[in-house]
Amino acid sequence: LDIAKNVILLNMTMLSKMITLKYFQQSCNQGEADKLNVHIVPHTHDDVGWLKTVDQYYYGANSSIAWAGVQYILDTVVQQLSVDPTRRFIYVEVAFFSRWWREQNTEVQQEVKRLVQEGRLEFILGGWSMNDEAATHYNAIIDQMTLGLRFLNDTFGPCARPRVAWQIDPFGHSREQASLFAQMGFDGLFFGRLDYQDKETREMKLKMEEIWRGSQSLHHPEADLFTGLNENGYNPPAGFCFDAYCKDDPIMDDPTLEDNNVKQKVDDFISAAHKQAKHFRTNHIMMTMGSDFQYSNAKAWFKNLDKLMKYVNSAVRYKNCFFLWSVKSDDFFPYADAPHQFWTGYFTSRPGLKGYVRESNKYLQVIFSKDKKHLTDKIIILPGAAMGVAQHHDAVSGTSKQHVANDYAKRLYIGNHRVAFKTFYNLVKNCLFLQGGRHCKDVISSVITEGSSNLTFFYNPLARAVSKYIRIPVDCTPSYIFVVIELVTGARLTTQLVPVSEATESVRRNRGNANCELVFLAKLPALGYNSFSVIPPISCIFYQSSIVIVVITNKTSQSYITHFLLFYSVNFNRNSGLMDSIVNIESGIKIPVHQDMLWYNGSMGNNASKQQSGAYIFRPNSSTPFHCSNDGKVKLSVLTGSNPLVQEVYQKFSDWAYQVVRLYKGIKHIEVEWTVGPIPVKDQWGKEVISRYETNIDSNGYFYTDANGREVLERKKNYRPTWKLNQTEPVAGNYYPVNSRIYIRDAHVQLTVLTDRSQGGSSLSSGALELMVHRRLLGEDSKGVAEPLNETGQFGDGLITRGKHWLLLDTVTSSAKQHRLLGEEAFMSPLVMFGGATPPALVQVGFQSFIVNPLPPNIHLLTLATTNSGELLVRLEHQFAKHDDDVLSQPVTVSLK
Repeated sequence: LDIAKNVILLNMTMLSKMITLKYFQQSCNQGEADKLNVHIVPHTHDDVGWLKTVDQYYYGANSSIAWAGVQYILDTVVQQLSVDPTRRFIYVEVAFFSRWWREQNTEVQQEVKRLVQEGRLEFILGGWSMNDEAATHYNAIIDQMTLGLRFLNDTFGPCARPRVAWQIDPFGHSREQASLFAQMGFDGLFFGRLDYQDKETREMKLKMEEIWRGSQSLHHPEADLFTGLNENGYNPPAGFCFDAYCKDDPIMDDPTLEDNNVKQKVDDFISAAHKQAKHFRTNHIMMTMGSDFQYSNAKAWFKNLDKLMKYVNSAVRYKNCFFLWSVKSDDFFPYADAPHQFWTGYFTSRPGLKGYVRESNKYLQVIFSKDKKHLTDKIIILPGAAMGVAQHHDAVSGTSKQHVANDYAKRLYIGNHRVAFKTFYNLVKNCLFLQGGRHCKDVISSVITEGSSNLTFFYNPLARAVSKYIRIPVDCTPSYIFVVIELVTGARLTTQLVPVSEATESVRRNRGNANCELVFLAKLPALGYNSFSVIPPISCIFYQSSIVIVVITNKTSQSYITHFLLFYSVNFNRNSGLMDSIVNIESGIKIPVHQDMLWYNGSMGNNASKQQSGAYIFRPNSSTPFHCSNDGKVKLSVLTGSNPLVQEVYQKFSDWAYQVVRLYKGIKHIEVEWTVGPIPVKDQWGKEVISRYETNIDSNGYFYTDANGREVLERKKNYRPTWKLNQTEPVAGNYYPVNSRIYIRDAHVQLTVLTDRSQGGSSLSSGALELMVHRRLLGEDSKGVAEPLNETGQFGDGLITRGKHWLLLDTVTSSAKQHRLLGEEAFMSPLVMFGGATPPALVQVGFQSFIVNPLPPNIHLLTLATTNSGELLVRLEHQFAKHDDDVLSQPVTVSLK
């Protein structure tokens, strides 16, 4: 483009108008077609927790950490908008605005409504928070967006509906997020963080704006979204920050002043505009005027912006206007802002919080689906708001300070266990004779009262029937027999007592009294519950053949020990104690699988760069990980005796790293339960712990990860689809977010690993894949949080985290059917409640489904919620992608009658 000197028309604009100008070619002549239109966008970016808690940020408390008070920002912005009808402002975080709104008197509320009606105060995005895009599940994204958008609609009506998505601060951007925004009806998306190499390429090729194709399954343009990349992230151009806490000079325009700087400011701004315009294809560019928690003195900002527009608009000439948008169909992960600064550590940071956020979603869905007469707005808003805040890009991401992470968890706890549990209890109190009832917060205490029957209740939140193996902690000798009765049929179920593992003994640190787990198979109806009576042994006349854990040594002549149950056989090497191979008995597939737990040493800086590993950044000091076991060998133990339901193999890698590998009867996957922590740091090395699987699958550098638990993207080692990568971090630069699954495959065989929370993962060599399960670091990555990611846990020596992976080995054509359904079951696993019951009055209705006809397996009931107006909100989704399965990917017709 041939840009003449001084070709500027400066205006303060609404983002919805700017999108109209940019997205539709017939609108090109709107505005000033012969000028460079610079749209200045006054805004503030208000993190819903980060260095301070959400409450502290709102009130301006704890100023020793940072000065920020959102209430004052909104106070002064509204005042300044009211005095000048030419002023505009955009706002994002409904979590803050809704709180501020409730505190205002009628006069202020009416004034704000007028500003919204006139388009001078514009809400953009509209979510409860600006959610993270790497560690969030699409269900939670939709819910938090719904919460914020519903508040705006109920308060201001349709005129307040946001038309523009605004994801300026998340550290990488997912394709599924773009797809969701497009399906929500947004006209466009702007974001601020982009890989530095990608940005250089885009600036050179004029691709700072494009059409992002968010789905390969939906017909175009259903998931197409205009996407703009902000030149300065979300900050003003250098020299033009007019906030009270900025150090840039204001515009001094009194001609009698010695320090009059109007000419210099105008020249600097025009220069910045020309520099930015060279990277864009149209005569409309945007400059963000604001940053983190700015506009607490809005008058300083608006007064200087008024002057800037007045003086810059004196010189205008010509700039061409044409449109030719590129199309992008991948995503923006991983994000790096310098050669050794890959923001891939936060994919795993704070794994305990990530797991708790995922678990909390189930409680929220029960509340949403409960009949309105049992609910109040307070009950709905409390857990919904807690989950909405938890999706923030410094919350579930694990990138806040420790005291803020504690606050996020506390909010979830209050929502889950003060509200959701009460709602859950109301679900069955009229159907079952319950004496009390309680939530079991851990696996270290027995929940079965000795000498009397106990009622166990399981609710299935899925709209299809499932069979689920249940594990209940009990205090009993392993040779005893518990009687479990399904109340609706009176049938006595097969049970198995399993001794608690050494890992569990280590976790509970002499607390609790459960020394076994009671295992049985519960069949649960679609969107309904089933109940069981658990009768503990009264005397030793109830017994089973002895089940004990036996340590395996290498003194026998056999090289391998094999465990199998119907569908899978898993072989372990006696010498190393490691997994050696997996056989899918049903399909006849057998491959070597070498699985190990290892750790990368988090960099404290080296000769190549001073960059350290931290909450955001993953930077190992060595590309070769170290064994969690000192000598590379693992203590291997097996469960012996009669095992009618489950076989287990126990691996102790060290005093802080354990695994239990389980095969359940009739279940077509392998369960791997990992327990990691306290991670030792006395050697002065932070550690980033991984689970690695090495196979002979010829994956040739390709692997596949999901996007926010939904569609799957193809990845390739040391490669980016739309620009040439100069790889400077061979490990961290190949890590991607894994929300629910990662897999490798060749022409015939596929190995899939599903997760119970968001983690970072990769395939660094052909046939291998790895997932990072835990991190504890001593360095700080200098990205703003200003403290190491050193979770010390309850006892001060380090956080212990437990989670699960589920393995699937199958043909390529059969794998999607397995991992799609299993992923749904893992995400929405049954909710459990225990209560006392007397045998004569056990049941009125112990089994109930709240849906007339179960949904087909490829259709997921995403949302079932009662609105404030009494309407029923139902969202159904087809959970198979376009080419996942020949049968299950086909369209489905569902009757809602």
